[in-house]
Amino acid sequence: MIELEGVPELIDPVMICAFEGWNDAGDAASTAVGHLDREWKGEVFASLDAEDYYDFQVNRPTVALEGGVRKITWPTTRLSVVRADTGEQSRDLVLVRGIEPSMRWRSFCNEILGYAHELGVEMVVILGALLGDTPHTRPVPVSGVTSDPDLARSLDLEETRYEGPTGIVGVLQEACAHAGVPAVSLWAAVPHYVSQPPNPKATLALLNRLEDLIGVRIPLGELTEDSRAWQLGVDQLAAEDSEVAEYVQSLEEARDTAELPEASGEAIAREFERYLRRRDGQPGPGGHATESGGLAEGREGGTSGGPGAPYLRDPSTGHGRPRKPSARDEMAKDDAEDTGAEDETKGPDDAQEGEGQDASHREDGGTDRGGDGDEGSGSGR
Repeated sequence: MIELEGVPELIDPVMICAFEGWNDAGDAASTAVGHLDREWKGEVFASLDAEDYYDFQVNRPTVALEGGVRKITWPTTRLSVVRADTGEQSRDLVLVRGIEPSMRWRSFCNEILGYAHELGVEMVVILGALLGDTPHTRPVPVSGVTSDPDLARSLDLEETRYEGPTGIVGVLQEACAHAGVPAVSLWAAVPHYVSQPPNPKATLALLNRLEDLIGVRIPLGELTEDSRAWQLGVDQLAAEDSEVAEYVQSLEEARDTAELPEASGEAIAREFERYLRRRDGQPGPGGHATESGGLAEGREGGTSGGPGAPYLRDPSTGHGRPRKPSARDEMAKDDAEDTGAEDETKGPDDAQEGEGQDASHREDGGTDRGGDGDEGSGSGR
């Protein structure tokens, strides 16, 4: 049993994870979680025992002088909590940031899921970045994938079909699926010819996609300007080498050709809606799935269920353990009862409205959603 002290009651918590190493091309994912921690002044409440999961000859501790005293910092994974407060909407984020472990991956994932259960986490979002054949001059492709077919349909995500080597991101997502925890992985494609960190453009793309998923407006700070400066710097380097410039042009042509069928009203409308939300200071769509594929305030649809739905499965019995109901669950229950009373007065014609709507539109046109073929570039899932 994990004991938590000093952690207040959390509001609709979502756990967001990122790990340095194989799944973090350009340090885009770990930098995104670090940005959230800095912007919302996260408070560390737990850390995993480094002795259990790290080979110190691979990830060596560091030594520094603090006030003339030598202090050793051990590689580990830390958990912090932040209150994402936009003025009109608040929710808590549990941030998990560390280094991909060297050993005992299943125990590592079970420990993280133990914290998720005790904190009443509603969904786990794992950020990753891979190397891909994408030009730096175009928007960074971000794919959202899940191992859960119900969650894929309800959140308009791609069900992962990747086969091949994987990293801690893929293992943790699979552990969430077996434990009955809704989990999503967001992957940013980093140009393989400019893979060295940092990559603020990829970090910015991940945060924009995360904002849409969790329904909370994320302050971007200087990331937008850093992204422009990064692209300008790469432009200058590419211009100095004719072979690189020619290669980038070929990637641009391939990307534009692939996206042409979908670079129409829908893609433009999504970007315009994001612009309006940021201009007006409004959050994105809510963070929970509905049967129509949209996002709403309650915990309807997907695999999350309602209050008391199985959260973590006991491996010895196979039975689910209920998560702790939140205040929002009670509100959703009351709303459902009111809606049921209203439905009794509706005629058969009313019940047919909205049928046949297709909620399976792709979020990112032309994006490699499942990661097929990209994993060999050095960032597996």
